[in-house]
Amino acid sequence: MSDIRIAFYGGSFDPPHLGHMAVADALLKQFELDEFVFVPAFHAPHKKGRPPTPAYDRFAMLCLATQKEAAQSVSRIEIEMPEKPYSVETLARIIEMLPKAEIFFVMGADSWMDITTWKDWQTVLTISNHIVVTRPGVKIGFDHVTDEIRERIVDLREGRGVFRSGGEIGTGGRGGNRIFFTDAVNVDLSATEVRQQIRDGVDSWRHDVPVEVANYIEKYQIYT
Repeated sequence: MSDIRIAFYGGSFDPPHLGHMAVADALLKQFELDEFVFVPAFHAPHKKGRPPTPAYDRFAMLCLATQKEAAQSVSRIEIEMPEKPYSVETLARIIEMLPKAEIFFVMGADSWMDITTWKDWQTVLTISNHIVVTRPGVKIGFDHVTDEIRERIVDLREGRGVFRSGGEIGTGGRGGNRIFFTDAVNVDLSATEVRQQIRDGVDSWRHDVPVEVANYIEKYQIYT
């Protein structure tokens, strides 16, 4: 049995919003995690044409958002790499660094639907456990992945299965690393929409991000 259970949540977090924070809170409880780690990307290699906000700003905002949460932290593993890493490289490094931990890699529904565009995507989905967090309005499908990948899926949405202490699964799933689907977070927020509201001068964006993040955005005029 693993000594510790840790989830790593990769993404741009541009900016980190209350939906991201809700994911951390919900998964810590549902999967009985010991730690939840945000991993801001230097820049997602499969996303073209949109330059991200500088990595140090996104890292700083995540640090502010999680500073009062003992079980949540922020990793520099991607933003300190000399070259922009792919998820398969980051995940391999995490597994090497934490050989005794049970690793969960967290992604959103949109990332799941785009997973076949990722470098070595089948390796990504088999070298660790994964948690796919569904989102209102984003349709989930399974036809785009292989039979081998589908056999690893455990659907925990709407009471279909229960994650139990010790790693046992109430329904479905193949042995080994698995891909869990959860609807534990019912928050429909988009970082794209938050950025657009800031640019348009719509004040309601402040209700969609942690107050510390809102203050940072205003002080340093991010997105304006």
